[in-house]
Amino acid sequence: MKHEDTIAGRMARWFDARHDHGPFAAGPEGRRLARLAIADTLGCLNAGRMDETVRHVAAVAGAPGPAWLVTGGSVDPAMAAMVNGTAAHALDYDDNFAPGMSHASAVIVPALLAVCDMGRPGRDLVDAYLVALQAQAFVGAGVGQGHYAAGWHGTSTVGSVGTAAGVAFLLGGDTEALRRALTLACSFASGTKGQFGTPAKPFHAGLAARNAVEAARLALQGLEGSPVAFEGPQGFAEMFQGPSTPGYDAGVIDATTRHVIETAGVVPKLHPCCGSTHFIIDAISDIRAERALPVDEISAIEVRVGIANRRNLPYACPEDEMQARFSMNYCVAVALRKGALTLDDFTPSSVRLQREDPLLARLNMTSWSAAEEAAAGEDTRLPHQVRLHLGSGEVIAAERCFPRGDLRDPFPDAAMRAKFLACCGHAPWAEAVHDWLLDLDAAADLRRCAPLFGRSDAPR
Repeated sequence: MKHEDTIAGRMARWFDARHDHGPFAAGPEGRRLARLAIADTLGCLNAGRMDETVRHVAAVAGAPGPAWLVTGGSVDPAMAAMVNGTAAHALDYDDNFAPGMSHASAVIVPALLAVCDMGRPGRDLVDAYLVALQAQAFVGAGVGQGHYAAGWHGTSTVGSVGTAAGVAFLLGGDTEALRRALTLACSFASGTKGQFGTPAKPFHAGLAARNAVEAARLALQGLEGSPVAFEGPQGFAEMFQGPSTPGYDAGVIDATTRHVIETAGVVPKLHPCCGSTHFIIDAISDIRAERALPVDEISAIEVRVGIANRRNLPYACPEDEMQARFSMNYCVAVALRKGALTLDDFTPSSVRLQREDPLLARLNMTSWSAAEEAAAGEDTRLPHQVRLHLGSGEVIAAERCFPRGDLRDPFPDAAMRAKFLACCGHAPWAEAVHDWLLDLDAAADLRRCAPLFGRSDAPR
């Protein structure tokens, strides 16, 4: 089989401008969504810069180099991607990407910035982001939701592989270089969801960003993986795909004409906690919008979610802020009491105080059965349901099939702007940097993002 006819070859060819695909398949709305995602990720990265996990990772970043660190200084691009990717995911405030089963942007943006000359125009960064995101979608499609349900963390498997294509693209790689980057990156894929609720979980994003940089740089030097690394014997699909997933289909890749950012999108967060809690939190918000909620009268809380979501949330009574982000009990109790969750709810002191709320013990979480999920099909997400039982006997119920922030229910621009400013501590430069990021396609260079990294390199 010719290299260009393999799955990696078909993916790489999709990003060739001569085929009118790649970043060029995204229209004005797609590029706007990409700019929003980049801005949101940089805000999350800045907010996570002082997290203890990030400090641990930064301590091993090594000798000085050209790539900026969010913790200060500069190092080799691969190590900068590792530290900055960890920071972007440290608070679990970054976006979700269903086609890749990943926190896509927390891997993509740090990896791209690590290798990018800050004198390059902003449009180049947007182009490369769109390449990496579509590549994650292609990689994720071949292994399906069963990959995630089995316990693999898509951020560090699918995210790592797809992002390598975007890095290779930004570094000027041709179609062959992108193909090699994708095949090499298959050997870097790792990371299990058993790490959720521990510092290793945000490190997965940093690890994936580092791996993407290393795979792309090696590919540009000519290092070759198996041409059939995705579809061949003992390849990515055979090792990682779910039981009901047909595997990779070159025809599907070739037939894709619209960019995934316009069809599925990325989903930003306004709740700084695991996405598996968000449908229920949003359903509670829906109830609040319709009626007053007598929280002190709630005697029992029933929650039903997907199997994978239930498994993502093992901490009924969290011991610390990392576990609290993966506790349905904690997140629902705070949402019921306060109407929203903020970064301040995930500090050691807040968790110690709020974990004593009796509402935590009143929540019972179940999931749909395997048979019910199989009957619905892999492409259909069953609703997440909440039932609030009051002492009077009344039951208040609501359900959600998708979270707020989805393309079907986007956040207002003002809410995303407020999130960015809060992530930057309302620094005096934050508003100007946010507005500049939303117009990134027109930016002459990337130096205006310097304050996010604690630098004064921005042009006056």
